[in-house]
Amino acid sequence: MRYLVVKAQKKNEAAFVQLMEMNKQGMYKVAKSYLHHEEDVADAMQNTILICYEKLATLREPQYFKTWMIRILINECKDILRKNRELCLMDELPEAEGRDMEQENLEFMELLKSMDEKYRTLLILYYVEGFNTREIAELLELNEHTVKTRLVRARRSFAKEYQGENIIVGGRTYERI
Repeated sequence: MRYLVVKAQKKNEAAFVQLMEMNKQGMYKVAKSYLHHEEDVADAMQNTILICYEKLATLREPQYFKTWMIRILINECKDILRKNRELCLMDELPEAEGRDMEQENLEFMELLKSMDEKYRTLLILYYVEGFNTREIAELLELNEHTVKTRLVRARRSFAKEYQGENIIVGGRTYERI
């Protein structure tokens, strides 16, 4: 990936497109951990890609491209959340999207949605995106020990929710079978 970053920094558009293609799934997962509406996720990703394209020359260490890009994405997500709060002060759980998803994936996503944002984001960055605690600390501008503590709490919270008797899907409570 470092080679692609260097090529993209030299205004090679094909290299930049390839970089974005390689990272779009990871970007989606991180954005989705913050934002629940697909339109907002798409906006955050689009803005991130644009910023990365415009500011790529400012990246000093090509090996940190993914960390840099995810930091930009997180900031974009937070901006969208801030704007949405200003527009609408309602706090509702969105209906589950993609009703044709496998039940296990739906349950997993619903469990993640029910978790506190700070825990949800950590779990996705650590388990799905493969960032280590030091990288997550840099991304979220937190102390590494704080990240470790929150990861422990996030795991416990997730396990407690998963082992509970009921599950919330699309805002409705169902008894676990």
